[in-house]
Amino acid sequence: MRSVKINHPGELQLFESTRPEPHAGEVRVKVRFASICGSDVHIWHGHNPFARYPRVIGHEFFGVIDAVGDGVDPTRVGQRVAVDPVVSCGHCYPCSVGRPNVCRELQVIGVHRDGGFSEYAVVPAENACQVPDGIPDEHASLIEPFTIAANITAFLQPQAGDVALIYGAGPMGLTAVQVLKHVYGVHRVIVVDRLEERLTLALKNGADEVINNLDTPLSDSLAGTQPTLIIDAACHPAILAEAAAIASPAARIGLLGFSSEACTLTQQSLTSKEISLFTSRLNSRRFPQVIDWMARGLLHPEQLITHTFPLAEVETAMTLFEKDPRTCCKVVLAMD
Repeated sequence: MRSVKINHPGELQLFESTRPEPHAGEVRVKVRFASICGSDVHIWHGHNPFARYPRVIGHEFFGVIDAVGDGVDPTRVGQRVAVDPVVSCGHCYPCSVGRPNVCRELQVIGVHRDGGFSEYAVVPAENACQVPDGIPDEHASLIEPFTIAANITAFLQPQAGDVALIYGAGPMGLTAVQVLKHVYGVHRVIVVDRLEERLTLALKNGADEVINNLDTPLSDSLAGTQPTLIIDAACHPAILAEAAAIASPAARIGLLGFSSEACTLTQQSLTSKEISLFTSRLNSRRFPQVIDWMARGLLHPEQLITHTFPLAEVETAMTLFEKDPRTCCKVVLAMD
């Protein structure tokens, strides 16, 4: 079988290996589609602090179970599944309170253990989530990105009357747009970015208003509007302080991403307005929820997919994803 491996930072290899066999409690997935995430590019370049090398990358993927290990129901062979990349211990404090995504022994498929940029992948059976026939194969590879939006919005509890502001019209920001508009029915969603092409894509995905803050301060463009819900999907260290300054009293702010740079923020800027601050990492068992939303037609992954490449062209695909944010959103790899 063919797999994409990062042997060490900077070295991406498409290599041939033997098909893995599932151990007890595992299933083998014949991968059909996998989508590229920024973290895959970061692992390639050595900028992901959690990655272990060498590594078969890819944590957004879909396929069909073709073999099961001991203890797994054999009737699962043939199931269409999307794979939840979060592998947890099940007994530490975070796991005990329903937060396996920050398990003390957390492993992420495609980061800590081999992932789905491969013709076959072996994963824990409980991480292979059945996908109904109504969801197309290619769309199913984007279930995982939507779980990121599902996770942060579970904390933020959007309401129809919210004025929502999303920093960043990249894939994560756009999944948040769709969830806020089509799932929660938020009546006003504003997206801010510095690329006009991305802002056009935000409107296509359901944003009500867009703002280009390349040359004009965001506060000026908002003209006194105070968002009640803010999601930072751009993750620049300067954003949090700005978000606190423009937010409405009693607003909720949600952070996505892992900037390691320090930001300057006063307690007064938060407590004077009693702002609630939430952070979110990966997803906490949100796959069934997102699969249900997608099956009901509430989400539209096709609006995010801009390119599809065969697995053999993975380096071209990843380079395009990294270098061309104006025309590229989600890039999908086809294994067949």
